[in-house]
Amino acid sequence: MINGIIFDIKRFAVNDGPGVRTVVFLKGCPLRCKWCHNPEGIEKNPNNVSKTLKLNGKSYIKEETIGYDITAEKLFAELEKEWVFMETSSGGVTFSGGEPLLQQDFLLEMLKMCKRNDIHTTVDTSLYAEWETIKAIEEYTDLFLIDLKLMNSEAHKFHTGVSNELIIENIKKISITDSQIIIRIPVIPGVTTSDENIQQTVSFLQTINGKIREIHLLPFHNTANGKYKRLELDNSFVETLQSLKKEEIKVIEKQFISAGFIVKTIK
Repeated sequence: MINGIIFDIKRFAVNDGPGVRTVVFLKGCPLRCKWCHNPEGIEKNPNNVSKTLKLNGKSYIKEETIGYDITAEKLFAELEKEWVFMETSSGGVTFSGGEPLLQQDFLLEMLKMCKRNDIHTTVDTSLYAEWETIKAIEEYTDLFLIDLKLMNSEAHKFHTGVSNELIIENIKKISITDSQIIIRIPVIPGVTTSDENIQQTVSFLQTINGKIREIHLLPFHNTANGKYKRLELDNSFVETLQSLKKEEIKVIEKQFISAGFIVKTIK
């Protein structure tokens, strides 16, 4: 029996792969992106946080545990409840995080269970892992949603805590497999939106353009600021960011479209 640690299950998702999907958020991430919109999923083990609640002018402190152990069998039983919606919409299950590759054995077991039951599988990942880990799940994964943040290694390390060499190398390797791939780019004002980063990203992806055709842009929304405050987590970086205007996102879209890519902006 294989156990994993998850911190959320999102049902009826439509932006995390084809059709209607159930998204499982696995806990733990090796990156520390300054704009992270799931900060509660960074620590691998369940962790306690204090929340301040206000009622009738009084403040109360409530302790909350984020994340819980679950067996593969129990989680699959939860996923099966949405089978009719997955089947009728050509949807499936998406494993996200955190970084799902951190829980390789649990992820692999879940992917195998899904494939045995003809459920479409998607893994949303940064690909920051050893290639052997990725290769182990590749044949059971129908679609990889790969986050590509910054092309400059030093900038990547400054903003995420790790360099991007391993990620770039793994994208090259996975591009020569039979895996279906969509590149997802977080559109972070003043970070990933520079002309230099966009052009470097376009140039890199064009070198493997025969395999990677579809780009998803993920515009930053400062709604994450409320999550940081609710969980009493300090993040001055998120507090100072403003959501991009539609016109600004259109400019970035056009740069990828003119390079021959299919582009979708996830609202």
